Amino acid sequence: MLLQQAVRRELPISVPAGVLGQAWRDGRTQVRLSRFLSARGLAIVPLDDRAARAAGQLCGATRTSDVIDASVVLCARTRGDQIMTSDPDDLRRLDPDVALVVV
Repeated sequence: MLLQQAVRRELPISVPAGVLGQAWRDGRTQVRLSRFLSARGLAIVPLDDRAARAAGQLCGATRTSDVIDASVVLCARTRGDQIMTSDPDDLRRLDPDVALVVV
């Protein structure tokens, strides 16, 4: 519901590429996800060499292991975004001050 509202209002939405990789399984069955990914204002944020190294560094500094979660936190920091999540605990370990919207 929140994502639908954001899309309708054409708010900017960032999706880190690693998150997309975790969610995508079979394109033939993911019509809703495909529609969402084509929304105006949505940006897929690449996990390039620099971002991957920074995510690994954050994991090392926080003694965590989920590079994708770390990339989400870094993406939000860089872009000034809030993170929508149903699992705030892991993200808070990476950055206790990150702005979360818990769903």
